[in-house]
Amino acid sequence: MKIIILSHPLFFGSKSMPRFANYLSEGMQNLGHSVEIVRPQPYLNKLPLKATGKKWLGYIDQYIIFPTSLFFKTRFKDKKTLYVLSDQALGFWAPIVAKKAHVVHCHDFLALKSAQGKISANPVKATGKLYQKIIYKGFSKAKNFISVSKNTMHELENLLDKKPEISTYVYNGLNPLFTTGDSIIARENLSREINTPLTNGYLLHVGGNQFYKNRIGLIKMYDAWRDITTLNLPLILIGSPPNEEAKNVRANSKYAENILFCSGLSDEMVKQAYQGASVFVFPSLAEGFGWPIAEAMACGSPVITTNSAPMNEVGGDAAIYIENVASFENTQLWAKAGAKVIENLLAKNVDQTELIKKNGLENVKRFNSNKTIADINEIYTQVYNSKYGHYENS
Repeated sequence: MKIIILSHPLFFGSKSMPRFANYLSEGMQNLGHSVEIVRPQPYLNKLPLKATGKKWLGYIDQYIIFPTSLFFKTRFKDKKTLYVLSDQALGFWAPIVAKKAHVVHCHDFLALKSAQGKISANPVKATGKLYQKIIYKGFSKAKNFISVSKNTMHELENLLDKKPEISTYVYNGLNPLFTTGDSIIARENLSREINTPLTNGYLLHVGGNQFYKNRIGLIKMYDAWRDITTLNLPLILIGSPPNEEAKNVRANSKYAENILFCSGLSDEMVKQAYQGASVFVFPSLAEGFGWPIAEAMACGSPVITTNSAPMNEVGGDAAIYIENVASFENTQLWAKAGAKVIENLLAKNVDQTELIKKNGLENVKRFNSNKTIADINEIYTQVYNSKYGHYENS
């Protein structure tokens, strides 16, 4: 089967979605398919201009030059091709391939829902609303969708005006890097990496400054927990450098010196951070999937996360849950409630903690990468055969 995967341009610095496109490509090639990744090229963006000028030229590369090229590619080249949009955010290209065999992968609709005014915590400007409207108008022309979770699938179906021919979900495949290890050694290695003593353990979060990651709420919860505990464990936040709001909230904390932002760590060191954590706390407002929940469990860390979809879909019966901050009158009440959950978990004995870890390891077996590729391949094949008839795998 000939597969063309449409992916985000590299010149805007996107990493996660190109990585997902590469994951699909490698998986499909291993199954014997012919795969090509096609993405906008920096024809104009590479010109020696200042940042703002390069950005706008990059938009021309992405929204004018590339769609024109894709139009001719789909009209005058091999007709028996499956076109895969690796992200629904590339929806403005969907009408070009809508009459071909095609599949759209859906990750999350947070930006779209924000633009539609459905998420008050994330107001969107007029240009952002227009951008999301164009994306929605594009991917709504598609007929076949694979979502990363049941929650994303249900959100998609609620957004669309008509029922798709195929709408299903396939859980993301967990990176095999994330495995259990010796927590003592992991803490020693992370201690050296960030120059902070971590022998007794720490609370961990992995994520960025996006509003839904709730970094601010987490810091407030940590403060509330420190107020009621006799333990002196730091909070480590791995991911993007803190934005101004996060810096200010940290600066105003009584425990500021124990709140550590760590950026630029290698994947190997992130794995060891998971392995050494006393507890992984992930109080997101929303997610597309919630990768860090599965990663932490795979590394043997107990997980506390939000009792909302898809976090509870990923955590299953293995996570310990706190309520979504949106269900509380104010953040402080929510933080105090979460602090009690943290304290109760850390007060458990060794046997109880080991059972939580064991349940986590069992839970993440659902996210086997080989199974993910096999399930996606089955859907790709169904779409291709429906359009072109049975293919002969070369």
